Amino acid sequence: MIVQLGQIVDALGGELVGGRRDIVISRISSLETAQADSISFLSNPRYATQMAASRAACVVVAPAMRELAAQRGACIVAANPYVYFAKLTQFWKMQQQGVRPVGVHPSAVVDPTAEIAPDAYIGPLCVVGAGVRIGAATVLRSRITVSDGCEIGERCLLHPGVVIGADGFGFANEAGQWIKIEQLGKVRIGNDVEIGANTCIDRGALDDTVIEDGVKLDNLVQIAHNVHVGAHSVIAGNAGVAGSARIGRGCSIGGAANILGHLTIADGTSISPTSMVTRSIRQPGLYTGIFPLQTNEQWEKNAASLKQLHVLRERIKKLESALEGAKQQ
Repeated sequence: MIVQLGQIVDALGGELVGGRRDIVISRISSLETAQADSISFLSNPRYATQMAASRAACVVVAPAMRELAAQRGACIVAANPYVYFAKLTQFWKMQQQGVRPVGVHPSAVVDPTAEIAPDAYIGPLCVVGAGVRIGAATVLRSRITVSDGCEIGERCLLHPGVVIGADGFGFANEAGQWIKIEQLGKVRIGNDVEIGANTCIDRGALDDTVIEDGVKLDNLVQIAHNVHVGAHSVIAGNAGVAGSARIGRGCSIGGAANILGHLTIADGTSISPTSMVTRSIRQPGLYTGIFPLQTNEQWEKNAASLKQLHVLRERIKKLESALEGAKQQ
């Protein structure tokens, strides 16, 4: 694909400095791999030396880097280069693929009672159950299941293998045997949600499982029954959220993190990868629950000490008390 810098600026904005509008661009590249027909971006000033050495025809930069970037050649000045880059990738894909497909692929199975917007797309081998509602411009790529009664809003993107509305994990124990609790709720997904490959969102037991507007879920995320994920939160791959947990708006959950059931996570909270969240978080901030990586030999020694931590604590309290008593004599 070939475009000119002027076309990019006309579509996305920004100020073109130090170069002509007719400069030809045929690829988006990193600073390190850029060629003479590439456009790249610099979002972190620490990599300014890489920009200076880059062969890119044009680099998207912040206003503070304007003069330095112009010394090497063409640049587009934008308030947030990383966001500009994100929009550039969307522009690029749209130019490459042309008109987005709409309608239902012949291999998809759609219940006649499902309501699907005319400009939505249901891809190959998808299954859409009874009473499902799918909003405008939403895309289900392939091999996706949306179970009975679930709702998906507008402009959503679901990647292959997603399952929406499978039964939540609910059982009651009677004399050592597990009795299934029928899951009578559904899943409600808002607008502008993206769900990665093989992610599962279970239907609610009584109330609904809710994914609010703008949420982004990575691959292989498990959302259990009755979970509520607030608007514009992001959850990275292999994370799991247990039943009835509530994640606030604008949260960031790292990969392989786990949140126990019935907990509440405050708006704007960030959780580091692989953390285990065992209590509610009432104040926003960055939270980490990871044992530091070390050699197995070191870990075994520290694990042995941790097992005795309560004993050591009591010994220290007794020593402090004895020391305080000695001072008073």
